[in-house]
Amino acid sequence: MLKSISISSLVIALIALALSSFIGSDPIRQIRLQQNVFVADTLPKPKLPEGANPEDPDWKGVDLEAKAPVQPLSPAEEAKLFLLPPGYKIEPVLTEPAIQQPAAISFDGNGRMYVLELRTYMLTADSKDELKPTSRISRWEDKNNDGVYETGTAFVDNLIFPRFVLPYGKDCILTMESDADNVYKYTDTNGDGKADKKELFTNKYGRSGNVEHQQAFMYWGMDNWLYSTVNAFRVRETPNGVIREKTGFNRAQWGITHDDDGKLWFQGGASGLPSYFQFPIHYGNFEVPNEFAKGFDVPWGAAVKLADMQGGMDEVRQPDGSLNHVTGAAGNDVYRGDRLPADLKGEYFYGEPVARIVRQVKPVVTEGLTTLHNVYQDQQSEFLRSTDPLFRPIDMTTAPDGTLYITDMYHGIIQEGQWTQKGTYLRTKIEQYQLDKVVGLGRIWRITYEGKERDKTRPNMYTEKSADLVKHLTHPNGWWRDLAQQVLVQRKDLSVVPQLTTMALTDKNTLARTHALWTLEGLGALKTSVVQKLLNDTNPRLRIQALRAGESLYKAGGTPLEADYKRALADTDTDVQIQAMLSAKFLKLPGLEDGIKSAITINKAAGVKLVGEQILTPPKQRNMGPFGASELSANQKAQVERGALIYNELCSQCHGNNGMGTPAGNGRLLAPALAGSQHIQSHPEYAIRVVLHGLEGAIDGKTYSGGMMASMKEQSDEWVADVLSYIRNGLSNDASLISPQQVATVRKKTADQKGAYQYAQLLKSTPYELQPQSLTTTASHTASTRIGGNVSPASAFTYEGWSTGGRQEKGMWYQLEFPKEINVAELRFTASQTIKKGWRPKPGQPMATMTIPFIQNYPRAFAIEVSSDGKTWREALPEVKGVEGDNTISLNGVKAKFLRMQLRESLANEPDDIPWSMAQLKVFSQQ
Repeated sequence: MLKSISISSLVIALIALALSSFIGSDPIRQIRLQQNVFVADTLPKPKLPEGANPEDPDWKGVDLEAKAPVQPLSPAEEAKLFLLPPGYKIEPVLTEPAIQQPAAISFDGNGRMYVLELRTYMLTADSKDELKPTSRISRWEDKNNDGVYETGTAFVDNLIFPRFVLPYGKDCILTMESDADNVYKYTDTNGDGKADKKELFTNKYGRSGNVEHQQAFMYWGMDNWLYSTVNAFRVRETPNGVIREKTGFNRAQWGITHDDDGKLWFQGGASGLPSYFQFPIHYGNFEVPNEFAKGFDVPWGAAVKLADMQGGMDEVRQPDGSLNHVTGAAGNDVYRGDRLPADLKGEYFYGEPVARIVRQVKPVVTEGLTTLHNVYQDQQSEFLRSTDPLFRPIDMTTAPDGTLYITDMYHGIIQEGQWTQKGTYLRTKIEQYQLDKVVGLGRIWRITYEGKERDKTRPNMYTEKSADLVKHLTHPNGWWRDLAQQVLVQRKDLSVVPQLTTMALTDKNTLARTHALWTLEGLGALKTSVVQKLLNDTNPRLRIQALRAGESLYKAGGTPLEADYKRALADTDTDVQIQAMLSAKFLKLPGLEDGIKSAITINKAAGVKLVGEQILTPPKQRNMGPFGASELSANQKAQVERGALIYNELCSQCHGNNGMGTPAGNGRLLAPALAGSQHIQSHPEYAIRVVLHGLEGAIDGKTYSGGMMASMKEQSDEWVADVLSYIRNGLSNDASLISPQQVATVRKKTADQKGAYQYAQLLKSTPYELQPQSLTTTASHTASTRIGGNVSPASAFTYEGWSTGGRQEKGMWYQLEFPKEINVAELRFTASQTIKKGWRPKPGQPMATMTIPFIQNYPRAFAIEVSSDGKTWREALPEVKGVEGDNTISLNGVKAKFLRMQLRESLANEPDDIPWSMAQLKVFSQQ
């Protein structure tokens, strides 16, 4: 039976029907009005969740009256609700339905805009189907040059929540998916605007977990390295593969940018604040007090009335319902364009989508240390605000036209499903305003200024001559300088080296000289003499750049620069002196301690004192929460250090100081590059066999001038383990360390080997990893759902992992079926950890100060059983004890078509419900 409609409901319905005739050109708005013709007296009244205390700060004073649903506006309507300083204007350049749920944009060298579309983000309050393969990266062009991007294609479609998009040459991008480990290069080879070629770029790049806590924003720095949030390393493509170097922890979630001096700025997420910006991240972490001016953590958004804050009423400013303390941040940009007022250049912008603001930040450097100030704090305002509750600014970008672009997801919910669960304050507010119904939208905005027309010059860098690209290094818009440098480095055209050298040494434009210097570095054409001349330049900014760029020469054996670096420790400029200390630390300069002590004595500036003292006595590592990485233990560090001595005394002669191989002329190397080597990072037995018995002949079709790798079997097991641990962990690789016991096992196993291995023979004798798609997985128990989507036993191979969901019980099992009977060599998996049930951070508490109680979900005791038919089983290993973190189980070639892990005990007496979990499962076979 239909309920009778109140008079007020009927009136509202008639008004909505009338309005729809005026907005017929906006189908989304029309559909929303037709779906949501409700008024307060017909809506269910929200209730206080069971167990919630109305006197608790989260709930005290909460408005639980029935509310009309929040309605999406057309772009034209939304534009009217923006609040900007006088003289600024905002206009859409690309909107739905062409794009959906944009999260970031990036421009290639021809000015084409790539849009990261997270089409599965929070489509429901439970984040259902968040990891379905329906997201995409689209590419858009403004072909008629009217300022609107009207022509686009789905460059890469059917992606699982992609993490970033980085243009990487003509018709080419780099990206990766959530819960994945590999970065892929996608290329359009036939010019139809859609990528048709997919190649592995690098591996060991990902992490698992909540989609807001995974790595994002692969970003090309001015120093020609690629950085990302979360990951404490950087990568770089070389002629011999992709290498990596460890960096400090950036503690960032969504956003990387750089300033005119190439310093990276990382944007935090949960903290609501920039995360790391004092010094370049590859020098490690420095603890700087008072980085933020007083009141910086207070947002001044416009009144939106909803009070939909994750932290509850304690974080609501009354009576306007806006956010009173930053709680989430996303996207960032140091504005480096030329079509907005000059006082914006070098200012830092970032979004706070919970507060519905874009903040303008002024960095103030005093005695070498930076403090951040909200430009509009005294006015209790922000650069950009909106009274539209659906405005969600999550990325900022200096555009080729010299203006500032804002990526607005225009979405109902902006917190991930882990924080919107039933019974929470935020879930109550979502349901009260039906925020979960506003999905599938999104806008890209351009901010302009009166009297300053956007630059209508259309970039065409991929067809320009290299000599013309060099001229772009003088452009007043930093975007042009960045892309010209990147295209030149990718092109590897050495004909412009004389032109670049002259620019680096003599041009009147400091920024042009900086980019010319780094372009030379990226081309591998930087000379020691150029660095030395710049180290004596009268401009301290250029002396700093010379110190940074010279690091690559020093690492490659450029010891003539040692005296120059030591002299810089006594530079009269505070910023140069700080940079000299950072470079000395990074390069492990001989006499480092004495040099720094002397620098501190000479210069009493706060920055010199802080950096010097923290190099000499590093601060205690902060709690990293979900954004850190495990540190090596003291014993492991000692092992890697012993291995480094062996490598530098012996192996570097052929393999190079940095593991990139020693040049032997005519484009050949004396020996293979070890940095970034997939073979070195594969099963440890490969590298152990090579060191013990040697290797000769072509490798992957390449020959080397040095001939064969000699046998080192006369060395001890510890010696072999040490040097291989350094190579696998201390160069540009990211693989497990090797124990003397592992070496001893392989030594015994290969005792009959006569002479050096041939490459083909080595591959056949080394365990190899089975591809997950070739295996069939089943389990007795599987968590039915998880935050971010459904799981299956096959999820054990991913970064997110598989779990029993419930407490470990005797008899629970996990099974693998192979395509045919094989010799199983080894199993590896990582046991994940979960946050103790009921724990939550204090409102506004910085991530760095949290002590998070984790529960370890490794299997306590289990057996390995094998079978040829899946019916009759025998024990291969009767009792295995799981451990925290990485687990390695050797099976020594046991034959099996089926393999089953079965728990041998229950955890009935444990105070917590500890499930059995496995992630990053790897299965190795051998011939």
